[in-house]
Amino acid sequence: MTEFLFWLSAGVLVYTYAGYPLLIAALAWMRGPETGKAEWFPSISIIIPAYDEEAQIAGTVANKLMLDYPKEKMEIIVVSDGSTDETDRIVEKFSSQGVRLIRQDPRQGKTCALNKGIAAATGGIVVFADANSLYGRDALRYLMSHFADANVGYVTGRMAYVHPDGSGIGHGCSTYMYYEDIIRKAETSAGSLVGVNGGIDAIRKSLYVLMQADDQPDFVLPLRVIERGYRVVFEPRAILHENALERPGDEYKMRVRVALRALNTIRQMKHLLNPFRYGIFAWQLFSHKVLRYAAFLLLLASLAANVSLLGQGMVYDLSLAAQGSFYVCAACGWFFESKGRKTRLTSIPFYFCLGNVACAHAFVKMLLGERQAIWTPRLG
Repeated sequence: MTEFLFWLSAGVLVYTYAGYPLLIAALAWMRGPETGKAEWFPSISIIIPAYDEEAQIAGTVANKLMLDYPKEKMEIIVVSDGSTDETDRIVEKFSSQGVRLIRQDPRQGKTCALNKGIAAATGGIVVFADANSLYGRDALRYLMSHFADANVGYVTGRMAYVHPDGSGIGHGCSTYMYYEDIIRKAETSAGSLVGVNGGIDAIRKSLYVLMQADDQPDFVLPLRVIERGYRVVFEPRAILHENALERPGDEYKMRVRVALRALNTIRQMKHLLNPFRYGIFAWQLFSHKVLRYAAFLLLLASLAANVSLLGQGMVYDLSLAAQGSFYVCAACGWFFESKGRKTRLTSIPFYFCLGNVACAHAFVKMLLGERQAIWTPRLG
């Protein structure tokens, strides 16, 4: 029984992190490249939710105003979520350039801010931007080109994390995003994405569904689009530049929050896991999200079984040595980060473990019935 548990957990882990990406890449290859995308310039509304963003909001709004897109077809709406600093006053300075400020009182969180912004939006396509998100100059043109296809309902761009301090967290986060983007490219060619990059997303306004305060917009909305028979696609040329979190504690809190909201979303949208109704996408959702968020259970099972099998064969001894070395590297990564030392050697094991511990924490919170609608940006 112990051997079976070891091989089962190890096998599913390998499938989760390597098998599924290879299989979805093979499926994408068999389906061939997508046809060329035509330039298309629909009317768009950019919604920016903001809470106490006086240090960031001017640069973000100015960035959107300078994008290469017809100005007569673009509106910018900033939803101030009960801001107590100078955010509102700074945004109002852009009113002469057509930027609109909407005040949300009392503070209700990002998701409610998006609901409020969508009600005021006039564009046929709605773009979601964070208050600290800087787009590449041609990002909107690349995003909108996909909407020329009537079957596309949601488009996401590529997030490029900036970590000028050279922190291990920043390096680990960038490596993780690179890995995810490879999968997103393959999923797009195969049909639809499972997860998107929040902060540079666009949706047909007609497909937007009002969300609950604790819903995770960049997970719930794409799933709703899939549910209605439209595609969700990835455009790697539409680039978002965003600073990575510098402190491990902030990254951990952010990962717990994201995992908690994602787990609640999966529970809410579990009908999408029915392969008889949703076909390949049900397999994608299970492989890319369900197994990924459950990986901490597989890691624990694999380690526990491996310890029990110590001395019962060279393969088990070598496996335990490999697992032990990996976790020692992760612990060293945590130690170096806590001391302010920068090293890339241990950043990936540390980031991998941080993410899985955060998933375990979120899983416990979900079992206890906890939900989260409000948080402080860039503090997790």
